[in-house]
Amino acid sequence: MPIQKYSVNHHPIQTLLTWIKSEEIAIPEIQRPFVWEAVKVRNLLDSLYQGYPVGYLIAWRNPNVKLKDGSASTGKRILIDGQQRITALMAALLGKEVTTKNYELVRVRIAFNPGEEKFEVTNPAIEKDSSWISDITSIFSPDFKILKLVADYCKDNPDSNQDTVYENLERLRGIVNNPVGLIELNSDLSIEEVTDIFIRVNSLGTELSQADFAMSKIASNETYSGNTLRKAIDYFCHLSVAPEFYGRIQKQDPSFASTDFFSKMSWMKNENDDIYDPSYTDMLRVAFTSEFKRGRLQDLVALLSGRNFETKEYEEPIAEKSFSQLKQGILNYMSETHFKRFVMIIRSAGFVDSSLIGSQNALNFAYIIYLTLRSQLKPATDIERAVRRWFVMSALTGRYSGSPESTFDFDIRQIHEQGYDHYADALISAEMSDAFWSALLPQEMNTSSAISPTFRVYQAAQVKLNDKGFLSKDITVTDLILNRSDVHHVFPKAYLKKFGMSKGRYNQIANYALAQSEINIAIKDRAPSDYFKIVFDQCNGGKKKIGGITDEKELKKNLTMHCIPDGVESMSADEYDDFLVQRRKLMATKIQDYFHTL
Repeated sequence: MPIQKYSVNHHPIQTLLTWIKSEEIAIPEIQRPFVWEAVKVRNLLDSLYQGYPVGYLIAWRNPNVKLKDGSASTGKRILIDGQQRITALMAALLGKEVTTKNYELVRVRIAFNPGEEKFEVTNPAIEKDSSWISDITSIFSPDFKILKLVADYCKDNPDSNQDTVYENLERLRGIVNNPVGLIELNSDLSIEEVTDIFIRVNSLGTELSQADFAMSKIASNETYSGNTLRKAIDYFCHLSVAPEFYGRIQKQDPSFASTDFFSKMSWMKNENDDIYDPSYTDMLRVAFTSEFKRGRLQDLVALLSGRNFETKEYEEPIAEKSFSQLKQGILNYMSETHFKRFVMIIRSAGFVDSSLIGSQNALNFAYIIYLTLRSQLKPATDIERAVRRWFVMSALTGRYSGSPESTFDFDIRQIHEQGYDHYADALISAEMSDAFWSALLPQEMNTSSAISPTFRVYQAAQVKLNDKGFLSKDITVTDLILNRSDVHHVFPKAYLKKFGMSKGRYNQIANYALAQSEINIAIKDRAPSDYFKIVFDQCNGGKKKIGGITDEKELKKNLTMHCIPDGVESMSADEYDDFLVQRRKLMATKIQDYFHTL
């Protein structure tokens, strides 16, 4: 006999709304942006009016927690699927304001035409049209008088049928008695089991992340100000991409504006750097891993519930301590000093533009390294070197591309058990051996993707080493990256196309070089043997036609910067594949030299 992991019951909408108002069911998303368009709210009401099913809601009961006095507290239900539908009903039927994607509080008003039995989103034209009841909220008010509304409506619409209007309004009022299925998941289910059930029930196949569960647990706990902590995480992430949002928080959420969280993030109102724009998942991962010395967010969910990993019971002191620790981790994360210095370190490694950041998880763990070593009072120069090397290593090797949480967990435990220096040195030696630099890395460059980790790190290396643009006298690679300049083909694309080469062959990162647009245009579709003849001519007194370099030593230096193999000036399409092999090795060597400078 299989173990029953959940129960399924049907409840009237009115009962669910009552439970939510009494906080018997917690909606963790209630203060987050309402993503439905108003027309979708209209469609939901129409479905209910027509008697159509509107899908199941899924709630996960918090475990019963042992309180300090030894008594037990029954865990409340957390709604993990159906927040948007419930929020829509509360907005349309009860007049509750919702939060838009810009965090503005607005009313979603739905109109009803009792003669035609139609719903519409209220607009100025509908407000002036007597055949429409412009806001159905009044119909669900406790002091609503249906006979008066019917009389007034028929007076304003003489052609209407009084009985029909009455019946349709009663039918509308009756939608709160429509049953909705509630799947209630057992409190002792693992996150993996909950996710599996969620995917099987959810028709869209949407997957909940570990961070979604953690955020739900945080927001639903008001005892330890989890709702405020949840806002802090959301607001900080929103400010990172929209600094102007600061004033809106101050105006629309004065209670939050009086918290420590708000004063800690006040620096964001003038911040426009986009090197590190975190999501709530990023913020949670860094704060949790650095503060708890663990990497799996499912452990955070358990700890916030009060889980004692030894006794397998749930205890209030553990939940209290976990919320306190997480709060400290979030405050450390959003500290102006910490955040700005971390971004400065990443920039100092050559990653001067967000286009060079390929792995958000590599960035996240680099910030964990920063916060961890800072808490251990390591010298600033040691921290900077450690962060740069770890970030580049993990970006180049794709360390966090597979199972990031497992790798986060393993790495942070080893760092604390072995000490950072010992573990990092051993790991880097193993991951970036001689074979890595001489064979594996060149092979990784056999790609046409300009956003490959290897090419991004290569560009960062050029920035760090202060390289000039391809065939440029004064303009640097940094200038070109910051101004979104062209990626030039050393063997021009149009030239190689003449020989029937496919896109995958001529678009190889070993054929890419950052160049000024005017240089790219001047080269046109010439073979390297042709356009380099022009460049060498201008280095020997000829007219400047391609770039501004007029000295052969300077030209040789420029070609070395860009890892251009010797003899390129005499190469044609026949030598293209050999050119790629040679240049991949030179680019790998350049990245290796760059890594040792970090």
